[in-house]
Amino acid sequence: MTLRLGLGLPQMPQYDPRRAVREVARAAEEIGFDSVWVFERTVFPRAPLDGLYGVPDLPWPDFYRRCADPLVTLTLAAAVTDRVRLGSSVLVSGLHAPFPLARTLASLDAASGGRVLAGLGTGWSQDEYRAAGITPYADRGAQLDELLDVCAAVWGPDPVAYRGRWTELAPASVGPKPARPIPVYLAGGGGRALDRVARRADGWLPAHLTGERLAPLLAQLTDAAERHGRDAAELDVVLRVGVELTDAPLPAAGRPPYTGSHDQVLADLAGAAAAGAREVLLDLQVHCRDGAELADRAAELHGRVRAAGL
Repeated sequence: MTLRLGLGLPQMPQYDPRRAVREVARAAEEIGFDSVWVFERTVFPRAPLDGLYGVPDLPWPDFYRRCADPLVTLTLAAAVTDRVRLGSSVLVSGLHAPFPLARTLASLDAASGGRVLAGLGTGWSQDEYRAAGITPYADRGAQLDELLDVCAAVWGPDPVAYRGRWTELAPASVGPKPARPIPVYLAGGGGRALDRVARRADGWLPAHLTGERLAPLLAQLTDAAERHGRDAAELDVVLRVGVELTDAPLPAAGRPPYTGSHDQVLADLAGAAAAGAREVLLDLQVHCRDGAELADRAAELHGRVRAAGL
């Protein structure tokens, strides 16, 4: 099976939002990428309540300053493309009221001809939850469950009705409807989050994992899916990786995965594919200066991946 390839769209501070998103989205489609993706980062706190990714005392990187809104970015990409799928890895569910987000995703899917992949997660930043004022951080799992319920109702036939903890909708017509059932992909690294993927998702969105680390988690997901009476083979797996390419190979000792020469990165991608990743989202934007450089690096890496037979 050929490894599908996605490309992270430019959202970081060095990119001009007037041009870069459209430039890179067009290039991704012309190069042959299967999908384009966004992430969500809303604030850059001076004194964070949480370390990066919830790791105590791990500092937030400067490239998280002033990140462009993911839904605006996807809309810009949708307007200049016809084929690539439009994914989020991920939208932080607790930063959005469920009903408006469900409607926005449905509208984007209808406008793009059925290309949206709704990638969702609970996030890890208490500062972002406080700034959004939608959901208490402690309720993030319950709110994601309600968001999934609301999406299923809003995307389904009229009349739509729902009553939950945060959302109350009397029977009503709600549109536009998606062009087709929107696939829902969920993040999660274990425990209840991975069990939610097994129960409720069309796909799983792991991030920054080597093939060696991906394989046992995928085995856990397979076991959980079977416990819930689902066929794990039907669950898609899209792995997000941050790529940094160097002119010369890096020493093996201490080399971060997906960092180094093209050959080193290709070996990492081969390991991820062998472990069960069906698509890899290549995020190159951190180490590029502008949209043109990002498109050029994406084209070269895409060509090398395909030439390697992945």
